[in-house]
Amino acid sequence: MTSKEKSKSSTFQSRTAGWKHSVPVRYVLFLLFVVLFYVSLAPKLLPERYNIVIGQPSDKEILAPVQIPNNKATLKAQEQAAEKQKDIYKIVPLRNEVLIAQILDRILRLNQDDQVSREDKTSIYRQELPSKAQEYAQSFILNNKLSSTYSESLLEEMKKRINEQAYHISEETFIKIPRLTPEDISEMKPVAKDIVSRLMSDQVTEAPAVRAKVAEQVNSSMLSKRISREVVQELIRLVITPNNFRDDEATKEAKVMARESTEPVYIKQGDVLVAKGERITEEMYNLLDQNGLLKDEVNYWPQLGLLLMSLLFGFGLIMYMRQSEGAARFKYNNVQLTMLLLIFAITILSIHVVNILQSPQRPYIGYLAPIATGAMLITLLIDIPLAYISSIVLGILASIILNSHQGQIFDFHFGFFAVIISFVSIFSIHRASQRSTILKAGIMVCLFGSLSVFTLVLLNENGWTQSNTLYAIGFAFAGGLLTTILVIGLMPFFEVSFGILSALKMVELSNPNHPLLRKLLTETPGTYHHSVMVGNLSEAAAEAIGANGLLCRVGSYYHDIGKTKRPSYFIENQNNIENPHDFIDPKLSKSIIVAHARDGVEMLKEYKLPKPIRDIAEQHHGTTFLHFFYHKALKIAEEQGLEPDFTETDFRYPGPKAQSKEAAVVGIADSVEAAVRSLRKPTVEQVESMIEKIIKSRLDDHQFNECDLTMRELDVIAKTLKETVMGIFHSRIEYPEEIKKPKGNDEKDKGREVSGSEAGLEQ
Repeated sequence: MTSKEKSKSSTFQSRTAGWKHSVPVRYVLFLLFVVLFYVSLAPKLLPERYNIVIGQPSDKEILAPVQIPNNKATLKAQEQAAEKQKDIYKIVPLRNEVLIAQILDRILRLNQDDQVSREDKTSIYRQELPSKAQEYAQSFILNNKLSSTYSESLLEEMKKRINEQAYHISEETFIKIPRLTPEDISEMKPVAKDIVSRLMSDQVTEAPAVRAKVAEQVNSSMLSKRISREVVQELIRLVITPNNFRDDEATKEAKVMARESTEPVYIKQGDVLVAKGERITEEMYNLLDQNGLLKDEVNYWPQLGLLLMSLLFGFGLIMYMRQSEGAARFKYNNVQLTMLLLIFAITILSIHVVNILQSPQRPYIGYLAPIATGAMLITLLIDIPLAYISSIVLGILASIILNSHQGQIFDFHFGFFAVIISFVSIFSIHRASQRSTILKAGIMVCLFGSLSVFTLVLLNENGWTQSNTLYAIGFAFAGGLLTTILVIGLMPFFEVSFGILSALKMVELSNPNHPLLRKLLTETPGTYHHSVMVGNLSEAAAEAIGANGLLCRVGSYYHDIGKTKRPSYFIENQNNIENPHDFIDPKLSKSIIVAHARDGVEMLKEYKLPKPIRDIAEQHHGTTFLHFFYHKALKIAEEQGLEPDFTETDFRYPGPKAQSKEAAVVGIADSVEAAVRSLRKPTVEQVESMIEKIIKSRLDDHQFNECDLTMRELDVIAKTLKETVMGIFHSRIEYPEEIKKPKGNDEKDKGREVSGSEAGLEQ
């Protein structure tokens, strides 16, 4: 390559590469992503702080940024709950039926003792019986103290209550007891035990109330003798004692539990903490201080947490983009990253705008947010895999920004809704071929957004009323329409601002009614037909190697548009006319031929066609050599006996060489289509040989040095072109295979050159 050629190439590379692939710029862009995430989430996750002084009036109204605890009201509620807590009572199983049996056994033994007089027996009963219940209780208390079954406070309460409610047997009963016969006592014992057991089975808080039931129970028993009934009533009343006692320790624990189980009292989000002009009290100051709302004592932990969250979002995007293409390369250039950043910013801004309209009473307004806008734009302008990962990130952001619930960071409802509509929009629009596809995708977003909201309602019926459900579904449907409007409105902005050639734009540009294509068809029908054939060939070859086939097709349609300025100088347009190049200097012919690339770029700029199309028109010839006119000039100089005042460089296209796979593929297909059509009776072997020669010639001429085509891809291109061209070529005049050239150059290059579109001539 000559120094002049290298200079042109380096100039072009420095002009186009520059910041697009700059690593420092890439890091700056990712830093901007982190800043965007931090700024967009800060209003939701970081409360505003105020500079206030106790005793001074507040210069602004201070609202609760989130739900915050009201400690004073909580303490009051806890004390009220403790006061409402009733005393805890425990039923102690005293088993007083055992006591009544013991008393009757004692009476039986003493009454059977003939050595003791009746008067002495009466005296003994008068001394023993009154203390029997207390003694029995004391024994029970002592045993449980040793075993630690009950607390000491409860046992002391038992002792006190039993003593307070002791029963005093009448004097008459003491006289009657010695008169009982063993038969009377045997009859009384089961009745007494049964009655005591029944009466003591329930809780007995006040013994007198239970003792009042004894007479009825005894009278309905099987006891026949009056004396037996009278005595047994008194004995049962004696053993009836309280068995339900207040447990102080359990009561204290219950009050503590009542305090602890009391729900904290909160100041709701949006409630007024301090009114504008209100004088700041110490209580107000402490409330703001406790919740980190004062500027003088900033809590940096939430800020650190938000920063880490933002870094994780950015890190996740970086890792995905690296893994998607492998560690050796970064899949997306800085133009695409800038566009992605702008799409994120627009989508997040739209979510924030909807959040302004939202309130805790009307959370369903959040479903109006056009969250799927980002997914659709990324799908159309960048690629599908990135759209999916971006949808997840935007879904998480939406679940935070639109969250109207207190005490939680994320709202699952909005996150689920965002991911569903984003994924549906990607699936609906990934094969978009016209603008109406965006509208169809928007309708799908409307339907699936409404369906997802209805699904959430069914899963949580208690949180929805009928009117709220209808509102939520309606806002979800409207959000889909809003998404469609935004995408249709933003697409031209991105296409013009970033020079993006989306699939939709390319389909529009391929319309034969486009002014330039109509001009090409009407003024240069031969070139138009040639361009269409090149489009078919290049699209098939590009798709075979994973390049952008649609870009190759559309670029092929416009790659020779510059020929419309001088159509008669190109052989495919020379119908029934003499060849003008036969009558002019070869240098002038060369200038006319190479000018069609430059003229085409100027025309494409005039009609504001995107840069990728202009690049193909400018680069499809690269810096290839016009053999025919060079040798014609040499022959004329030789005939005139003059030394040539030109070099091979003067007969080359100005370039630049192909900078992309698409431009290289179009250049190969351009030469192949023209060359193959020149064969009268082509065979598979001839076609294959011609394609291989053209590719080898360009490879040897270093025309692929500035694009990333590999040798394997060139083999795939050759094979695909051979298969495709056999079905679409048309006969064309066959050129001489060789033209004698000095310096040992092969004349077959001239034949390929002339038959191809480089020269556009038939010689």
